[in-house]
Amino acid sequence: MEEFDIGNIDEVIHGRIRLGVMAYLMVADVADFTTLRQKLETTDGTLSVHLRKLQEAGFVAIKKSFRDNKPLTQISMTHKGKKAFRAYLDVIGRLAEL
Repeated sequence: MEEFDIGNIDEVIHGRIRLGVMAYLMVADVADFTTLRQKLETTDGTLSVHLRKLQEAGFVAIKKSFRDNKPLTQISMTHKGKKAFRAYLDVIGRLAEL
């Protein structure tokens, strides 16, 4: 039997909000801030903090623009983020099999 190693879990992804962002973006490719906030049932401030952490890790890209004179923030997962998320899921899967 493989040894249980909780240390292999990516702490950047593992938080509930960050995990939700990554899971949503794997399917949606791009999401606007409002949609993510609603889907994850969180506040603007909380989502901003978690997005910043994912961005600093290089896992998401954030693009700010305007639509109809209103700010529009779009979030997408980077190649590095997709790779990290797949690795995260692999680690969780292996831990669940033990």
